[in-house]
Amino acid sequence: MAKVNNGRPHPYAAASKAEAAYVRGVLERYCDFAVVVEPALVFVGIEALQRAATQYDVRIYQEREVASLGPVSGAFTPEQVERVYTVARHRRVWLRT
Repeated sequence: MAKVNNGRPHPYAAASKAEAAYVRGVLERYCDFAVVVEPALVFVGIEALQRAATQYDVRIYQEREVASLGPVSGAFTPEQVERVYTVARHRRVWLRT
């Protein structure tokens, strides 16, 4: 749960986890190798953000904190990176059936 601008708690993290699982499934189906997808939320133009102390599954940031993602590194080869980009840009792979 997260509260934005001191509003009511909202389950943004649950939706983000579901979307990450969908993205992982699509990428792995078309890439033929394991693709790690970690859910993250970035809130832009807000005054306050309160995160649940138990929220560990989804990274939650305000826009000024996005720079902290820079050190996060992966283990893809250049060919795998190109394949992920190619699949991600293909509009038809994202159509839900």
